[in-house]
Amino acid sequence: MLAISHFAEGLTTLAAKKARKNITDLVSLDAQEVWLRDANGFERKVPVEMVKPGMIVSIHDGEKICVDGEIVKGQAAVDQAAITGESAPVAKKVGDKVFAGSNIRLGEIEVRVEKVGDDTSIARIVHLVEDAQNRRAPIQNYADKMATSLVPVSFIAAAVVYLVTRDLQRVLNMLFIDFSCGLKLSTATAMSAAISRLAKDGVLVKGGSFIEQAASVDTVVLDKTGTITKGHPEVVNVTTTADLKVDTLLALAASAEAHSSHPMAIAILEETAKRKLEVPHHIDTRNVIARGIEAEIGPYLEFSGGTLLVGSRTFMQERQVSGINEYVDKRVSETGSLIYVAANGKLVGVIESSDPVRTDFKRAINRMRYAGIEEIVMLTGDNEATAAKIAHSLGLDTYKAEVMPEDKASFVANLQRHSSVLMVGDGINDAPALAYADIGVAMGTSCTDTAMETADVTINSEDPLKLPQFIALGQRTMRIVHQNFAVTIAVNTAAMMMGALGFINPLLASIVHNASTLGVVLNSARVLSAPKPRAILGPSLAEKEAEADAASYAMAQRVAAENEAQAREHEHAATTVTEQA
Repeated sequence: MLAISHFAEGLTTLAAKKARKNITDLVSLDAQEVWLRDANGFERKVPVEMVKPGMIVSIHDGEKICVDGEIVKGQAAVDQAAITGESAPVAKKVGDKVFAGSNIRLGEIEVRVEKVGDDTSIARIVHLVEDAQNRRAPIQNYADKMATSLVPVSFIAAAVVYLVTRDLQRVLNMLFIDFSCGLKLSTATAMSAAISRLAKDGVLVKGGSFIEQAASVDTVVLDKTGTITKGHPEVVNVTTTADLKVDTLLALAASAEAHSSHPMAIAILEETAKRKLEVPHHIDTRNVIARGIEAEIGPYLEFSGGTLLVGSRTFMQERQVSGINEYVDKRVSETGSLIYVAANGKLVGVIESSDPVRTDFKRAINRMRYAGIEEIVMLTGDNEATAAKIAHSLGLDTYKAEVMPEDKASFVANLQRHSSVLMVGDGINDAPALAYADIGVAMGTSCTDTAMETADVTINSEDPLKLPQFIALGQRTMRIVHQNFAVTIAVNTAAMMMGALGFINPLLASIVHNASTLGVVLNSARVLSAPKPRAILGPSLAEKEAEADAASYAMAQRVAAENEAQAREHEHAATTVTEQA
């Protein structure tokens, strides 16, 4: 009896140790010293405590990165599983971010330090997970209260049995069996295991209460830029309307946009860097607010020199650029934005940039629907046309465009009147809505500190499939907890009845009680195991995802039809007003 009892408690301790080991693996940097490049360009090894933001450190093949920063030289294959949960190394080049806790699998890089010590992402992850282990879920409090309230049942049952039978052996049966061990141990183990399992996959949960809440979520609200999309525009097409070559047009536009921090300007500059183009020096530039850039550039290849305008169609029309009214907009991307380029008063080309939807986001939405999410909504400050196209392509239930940050929060608050809401965002403007939601999720490796502090869950990955994984694990954990409740109460109740009737002796009663506790603890420990891969699950999951895809498409068609009907109503109303006038 004592052996079984100790074995059950040992399993609980083992599950907790395994959870703590996952955290230890995250924080174990093993790098007490780092190669620091001094002002003369020489490397010297110094303690990591001496490193300050702004310094340049070198990380060589096989070494572990111990700072957060930006690559300024070199390239490498970086294993960042501890941060993002990605199993395969990621190719990193100049301009990319790297994080403490990652490993250099191949290559060498120099990094400009941005964060070190307790400010790094890995340190923040550890603090979040450690705090989460101490935050109890409501179901744990419920289990404790239930266990406490059932303790008198054993004593009352023992008293009744004694008064009826006067048999001390039957009385001992009642006293050896109770419900508290199974209820308390299994629930705490399940919650600790779930938090640890998610942390290992790069999903950081601030407490067991959010694991429990995930099981009841029925509405998901998604920010667009940086969440659904990558938040990083890319040049997808370049069209020339004059004798300039495509590379010449890009180089001239990059020269004009050299000092701009606008996302479209950054997209142009990155495209020229990718093509390794030589960007000409500009003589002078002038930023025209909400319109574009005016620059004076000297002769460059086919361009004889003069005034270059880079900006919106409105900017071109206001400057009376020739050829702009005859040009018909052509987009290769449904969500593309056009940047017009004019030289000496004549339209010479159009550059199209697009902020692409994250890879696998459609699959993530399908999996959320399969998990029981009833409504998926997109909120964005972008224009109506772009929002409609993205919502239609992903099969979202609805969307709201041109939304201010405070409007996002009120929208989420209104949804909470009849739904359990999970909000996903990444920026400062999403923080109010993240705070209002039942569960706020900050997703992406470029999340702002404000979003991460406000959110209840942080997904340190660009993989949108982590979102349905979090919801599914919450549901799985709660199913296991409820199974444990049912088994504990059923087995111990049956044992008490058999003990009262004299069918078992006190030794057997103790064995049954401890065996049930051992069983539910083992059941809770299953949460630590990784879910079965898709190949093992067979074709049924593929069929269900196909059904979800078809449902998403049907929903998109319905939303598009409703939007078209509303547009016709507005057009009819406008016509009626005109006729009456």
